[in-house]
Amino acid sequence: MNALDTDRSAPKMNKRLMWGAIFLMATSSIGPAFLTQTAVFTEQFAANFAFAILASLIIDVGAQLNIWRVISVSGKRGQDVANMVLPGLGSIIVVLIVFGGLAFNIGNVAGAGLGLNVLFGVSPVTGAVITGLLAIVIFSLKDAGKAMDIVAQTLGILMLVMVGYVMITTDPPAGDALVKSVLPDDYGVLLLPMITLVGGTVGGYITFAGGHRLLDAGVTGKENVSFVSRAANLGILTTGVMRVLLFLAVLGVVTAGYTLNPDNPPASVFQIALGNLGYKIFGIVLFSAGMTSVIGCAYTSVSFLRSFHRSFNRYNNWMIIFFIAFSTLIFALLGKPVKTLIIAGALNGLILPLTLGSILLASRKRSVVGDYHHPTWMIVFGFLAVLVTLIASWFSLQGIAELWNR
Repeated sequence: MNALDTDRSAPKMNKRLMWGAIFLMATSSIGPAFLTQTAVFTEQFAANFAFAILASLIIDVGAQLNIWRVISVSGKRGQDVANMVLPGLGSIIVVLIVFGGLAFNIGNVAGAGLGLNVLFGVSPVTGAVITGLLAIVIFSLKDAGKAMDIVAQTLGILMLVMVGYVMITTDPPAGDALVKSVLPDDYGVLLLPMITLVGGTVGGYITFAGGHRLLDAGVTGKENVSFVSRAANLGILTTGVMRVLLFLAVLGVVTAGYTLNPDNPPASVFQIALGNLGYKIFGIVLFSAGMTSVIGCAYTSVSFLRSFHRSFNRYNNWMIIFFIAFSTLIFALLGKPVKTLIIAGALNGLILPLTLGSILLASRKRSVVGDYHHPTWMIVFGFLAVLVTLIASWFSLQGIAELWNR
C-alpha cells in the first residue's frame, strides 16, 4: 500500500498539490508544542518575544528555500542527499529525525486528545486513541496523498481564522511588539526561545515535510524551481502569520494583567479572552493542531526510512500507520508533560545545523544537482542560518538543562 505516490500523474503546477505541501509543512509546525511554547514564552518575555519570532522566521526562510530547492532539483530525499555529501551522514540524520519525530508525535496525539477532551468531555487518552484512528483511516485510503492535503488545508485555515478572532478580542499592544521585534530589552535571554521556535518550525522532520511531499508527487527538476520556491515561501509565511496571531493574542492577555494557568497555558488565553466560548474554540484549535501535526510528523518521519530498504518504500503507508499507532500507545501508557514539549522543540532545533549544512554543501555538487546553479546569495543566507543556530544552540543547552531541573 503506497497510495501517497498516486499524485505523480498530476500536473506539475497543480494548485491543490502546492497548497497541500504548504499546509503540510505549516501545520506540521503548528502543533500542541507550538501553542504551548508561544504561550509560555510570551508570558515570560512579553513584547520582547517579538524579536525571537522575527529572528526565527528569517532563519526559517533561509532553511526552507535551500532545502526545498535542492531536494526538488536533485530528485532525492534529504537523507540520500546527505549520504552523497558524506557517506553515513544521511543514516545519522535518519536516526535523529525519526526518534525526534516519534517524541513529537507523542505530544501531537496527546494534544489532539486534550482537544477532544475540551470539546466532548472524553478522557485525553480516549481522545488520543480517536485521533490515532482518524489518522490511520486517512493513510488507509486509496488516495491517501489527496486526503492528507485536504485535511491539512481545511484544519489549517480553521486554526488561522479562530486564532485571528481571539487575537482581535484581546486588543494587544501591536505597536510595542513591532518595536521590540527589532529592539528588545535584552538580546541574550532570547536565545533559548529563538532556537526553540526554529526547532518548532523547521527543526527535525518539519523542514522536509513539504519538500518530500512535492518529491513524492513527482515535482522535480530545475524547471520546477520557481514553483518550489514559491511553495516554500508561502509555507513559512503561513506559519509566521499563525505564530504572530497567537503571540499577539497571548500578549493582549498578559499585558492586561492576567496570569496563565501553568498546567495549560494556551487554554488560559482563550478562556480569559472569551470565557467558555473561548475554551471551546481552544479545543477546536488544539485538536486541529494535534491532528494535522500527527499526519505531517508521521508522513515525513517515515519518509526518511524509505531509502534504508525497499520494503520501507513498498509498504510506506503501513509504516506510517505503525508509527501513528505506536505514538498513540506510548502516550496512553506514559503521558506527555508541558515542559517536555518545550524541551523537545529546543532539541529539535539542534538538528537543523546538521541537516541544513549537508544540503548547502550538496547544492554545489554536480553529482547531486547536475547543471543546476544554486544562487550564491541563498547559500550565504543558509550558512548564516547554520551559524546563528549553532551559536544559539550552544547557549540554549544551558537553558534546556535549567528548564528540565525546575
